[in-house]
Amino acid sequence: MKHKRKFSSKQFVIKTATVGLLLNMLASPASSVMADAVKTPATTEAGAVATGTATAKAAVAKIPSVESLELNVSSAVLIEPTTGEVLLSYNADQALPPASMTKMMTEYLVAEAVKNGQLSWDQKVIVQENAAQQTGSRIYLAQGDEHTVKELYIAMAVGSANDATVALAELVSGSEQQFVALMNETAQKMGMKTAYFINSTGLDRADMPANYRPETDRETVMSAMDAAILAKYIVTDHPDFTEFTTIQSYKFRERDTKPMINYNWMLEANKDIANFKAYAYPGLDGLKTGHTSKAGNCFTGTAVRDGMRLISVVMGADSEAHRFTETRKVLDFGFNNFEIKQVVAAKSVITGNETVPVQKGKNESVSVVTDAGVTFMVPKGTVSPQIETAVTVNDPSTLVAPIPNATAVGKVTYTYKVEGMSQVQQKTVNLITAEEAEKAGWFKLLMRAIGDFFGDLFTGIKDLF
Repeated sequence: MKHKRKFSSKQFVIKTATVGLLLNMLASPASSVMADAVKTPATTEAGAVATGTATAKAAVAKIPSVESLELNVSSAVLIEPTTGEVLLSYNADQALPPASMTKMMTEYLVAEAVKNGQLSWDQKVIVQENAAQQTGSRIYLAQGDEHTVKELYIAMAVGSANDATVALAELVSGSEQQFVALMNETAQKMGMKTAYFINSTGLDRADMPANYRPETDRETVMSAMDAAILAKYIVTDHPDFTEFTTIQSYKFRERDTKPMINYNWMLEANKDIANFKAYAYPGLDGLKTGHTSKAGNCFTGTAVRDGMRLISVVMGADSEAHRFTETRKVLDFGFNNFEIKQVVAAKSVITGNETVPVQKGKNESVSVVTDAGVTFMVPKGTVSPQIETAVTVNDPSTLVAPIPNATAVGKVTYTYKVEGMSQVQQKTVNLITAEEAEKAGWFKLLMRAIGDFFGDLFTGIKDLF
């Protein structure tokens, strides 16, 4: 005798609900099924999915301390311009008189004016009264003299001529004080935090022609860090700067009995000049000296070695010679202890984050890679630097097929710290799709929704027992 299987009231309700829901799904329009049945990944409060942090372990080389250099200056800094990394910092944020290093901003703005077509190098400049009355380092321009922009620029860059500098400033903006406003505005845009200019030359206010002094009683100031930032913009925005800064001497007029001599004794080309060969530095090709009684002796230098350019600034040295000997210490510190290393290649796959989920796609996920490589300054000889990697994926509700190839779907942040240095290096790149995520047809989406539904349903039933 066969026995009929008996169901509990709970089982009967579940079975009835299952059949009813299935019939409703099959009777509903496909669009409704897809909208109600496709699962949406959970998001964080910020609308993004944090997908983890990975860390590669490696031995860390120690960098000598700044104190070990025994620098005899008021402040100093050393940076690598492409990464912006600060390799050495000694009172680097202290605002100090920069003297003629001020002219770097004038050089930058004149070069910008030529670059954007406002000026041309062969354009004639008529010298005005303010320029003719300048004191200090100058080429003795008279009011009404005519010279080209290029001639005056060389006099400014090589001979640090105050009169040539003012003539160019007035050409760009109409008056020196209008040009000073442009200098201060540009300093803010560059991210210079302490820089304040009262003239185009770096002269103290009392040394300016009386009729052309600003109303304010403030003086020009700039920190070593700000000078380095300014130099970074020069070498990156105007890589042809060496056309002017490497000129060793220049005869401004045919009648001049002596040429002007470049104040930069450290030029590599000076290695064969008797008076300067003790200071010549391999790869050094710029940038600007400065001196006043208040500023002491200053120098912004830049040199290239093994394909790596560094920018150094020293301020407040006690002699012309010492601004160069202290610069040598700073540059040697950088070239002897650091190198640029690509720590992550472009199109890299992040372990543990090889794909991201995609809604309504032919496939439920799409492969992802980084869009750019990452370069850090590392201690020389470092093979496997210790890099921390943090991945953040966009809000999953935005990752809906179709998604084109190379679409940004998240961010990857790499962090690196060198032992003995306070600054942490960090760079963020995009996480992009490595292929197109095509949209699935309605039937595939329907079948996927049904499958997901029953998967969840049977999991729920199993959990009841």
